[in-house]
Amino acid sequence: MFTALFGSVESGLIYAIMALGVYLSFRILDFPDLTVDGSFVTGAAVSAVLIVNGVNPFLATLVALLVGFLAGCITGVLHTKGNINPLLSGILMMIALYSINLRIMGKSNVPLLQEETVFTQLLDWWNKLGIDTGLEQLFISIGLEGYVPKTWSVVITMLIIILVIKFALDYFLKTELGLAIRAVGDNQNMITSFSANTDMLKIVGLGLSNALVAFSGAFIAQYNGFSDVGMGIGMIIIGLASVIIGEALVGTKTIVRATIAVIIGAIIYRLIVAMALRVNFFETGDMKLITACIVIGALVIPQMVDKQKDKRKKSLRRKRGNDIASTRANI
Repeated sequence: MFTALFGSVESGLIYAIMALGVYLSFRILDFPDLTVDGSFVTGAAVSAVLIVNGVNPFLATLVALLVGFLAGCITGVLHTKGNINPLLSGILMMIALYSINLRIMGKSNVPLLQEETVFTQLLDWWNKLGIDTGLEQLFISIGLEGYVPKTWSVVITMLIIILVIKFALDYFLKTELGLAIRAVGDNQNMITSFSANTDMLKIVGLGLSNALVAFSGAFIAQYNGFSDVGMGIGMIIIGLASVIIGEALVGTKTIVRATIAVIIGAIIYRLIVAMALRVNFFETGDMKLITACIVIGALVIPQMVDKQKDKRKKSLRRKRGNDIASTRANI
């Protein structure tokens, strides 16, 4: 059980990068970008093909990020210059990327189990430090020998990467360009009245969003040991689930708090899925159903809680009003 949950935290940290990309398009730009389902696979496909052809895995991952940025920019161009509906422009790019991803890989699946990846290289470096051995002895000394993961390299490395991305995104959204992109999502007519180039701001925002998504896809391909043309199906829902769960639990009063919420939401989502799949009733094929139920719950439950709070407030106000009226009548 602990091993499965620990693995969920590992994958949750990787998917958190994708969730931050979805947050950027969905919340900041107010753009329902379905390109995510395609650009996630594009990042995985590009990194996998480059690694198989002998390119350094770190360089391959960065190239995947750049290709994702390009895909997002094309979606932005379709919407702004082609005057295509935001939802439709994302769908068109997602469909186009399916064929492009097949072209990139040359087949539907590219295995990486025998290749050097970011994680295998990090593991080699990590083992030289001897941290895993020290942590294992610590766990055994306190009687938790059955709860020791094989390595902490993935968790700690991805935690550092996601924190760097989080702080960089927080800083960017407070810059002049970042504030302009936020303004486009909040009130496009207002920012247009200030003679801002809203088309370019949307293109850059969508490019950055899909760059993060593709970056996550590249890490997931190396983490799982393969890139598959169908691995991006439903990725937008996973991203939205992470955003919604995090917002419901942590809140969104500031950008710093919102990005933390997204990261926590991504980890919690993976933990919920892992625990649900351990129930005998569910099968691996039920993962999309579980995801849909999680999103529905994350959307409906907060509304029900708010309604109950409103009812209690109204009831208290009514009671106070009745008490005041009765007091005045007695006087």
